[in-house]
Amino acid sequence: MRRSPGPRGRRATAAVTLALVLTAVPRGPAVAEPATLPEVRAELDRLYHEAEAATEKYNAVDAEVTRQKKRLGTLRGRVAATERKLDRLGRLAGAAARSQYRGGGVPAEVQFVLAGDPAHALDNASLARQAHLGTRRVLEALAGTEQELRTRGDEAAAELKRLRKNRGKLESHRDTVLARIGAAERVESRLAEKQRRELAALEKEAADTAQADWVESGVLDGAGTEAGDAGREAIAFATRQLGKPYVWGAEGPDSYDCSGLTSRAWLAAGVAVPRTSQEQWRRLHRVAVADMRPGDLIIYHADAGHVGLYIGDGRMIHAPRPGRSVTVAPAGSMEILGVVRPDA
Repeated sequence: MRRSPGPRGRRATAAVTLALVLTAVPRGPAVAEPATLPEVRAELDRLYHEAEAATEKYNAVDAEVTRQKKRLGTLRGRVAATERKLDRLGRLAGAAARSQYRGGGVPAEVQFVLAGDPAHALDNASLARQAHLGTRRVLEALAGTEQELRTRGDEAAAELKRLRKNRGKLESHRDTVLARIGAAERVESRLAEKQRRELAALEKEAADTAQADWVESGVLDGAGTEAGDAGREAIAFATRQLGKPYVWGAEGPDSYDCSGLTSRAWLAAGVAVPRTSQEQWRRLHRVAVADMRPGDLIIYHADAGHVGLYIGDGRMIHAPRPGRSVTVAPAGSMEILGVVRPDA
């Protein structure tokens, strides 16, 4: 008679099943499949980080697409305005030429447009000639401006096309990673309650160990304990979001991803910061980790794929990953890339 597997057998079976799902979608060269719960936990962490980094990159390009569309619209608006001005001045120049041909005078509306002081009438042939030459120079300058704007518009349109293509590639990569994570989460959800607790315990143990090592290094000895006025407002906003779920690409008010939370927190404090963790790291003022203070943003991982809001006493508020909610966590529980200060 076939015997049912015991607890150890069920644990091994679940781990192996999860391992098979984790490796079901191609990801490049073959690697060893995780077979134990610690290995499964490490693989899940890797996948979540990979997906978050892919999402942050996608969000950055998406924001750039939006900015480029606005820039292109502005350029096209300027081209249209220049064309209208060219048409108007061209008609006025024609009127001036006809008037001069008939009697040497210059129409009053042309005088108004071309005179440095509209109250001063062009009352002799010499000034009329100067006005004619001035009109021609203005028309030539406007024609040159129109051509320059068209060239810049064409370049902006080409850049927008490139950005959209890049966004499509990043979206495809992100969707592949998310599909693997979705499959992994479905299998993880079928693990026995005891096994889920073991996975959570493994995650907490790793975070606590990293935090202890970080604190013992003395990095917090000289760290600031008081936030600036804006920093306090950002922390207050983030605190009100505790318990709200993590959702890819979300920036409130009901759910957040990591940089969606930090960007909204600082916006609530009256300071606009870049939308993504990579851009926050690239564009905001950097401070040494040992000099950080509450309100600063801690950027994590070598690819700047995650961000949290430092609240003091070695803790931060962040939106961790799918299936989790905005929470307070040890600031040293992940690999720290650096710290930035939005209100510097």
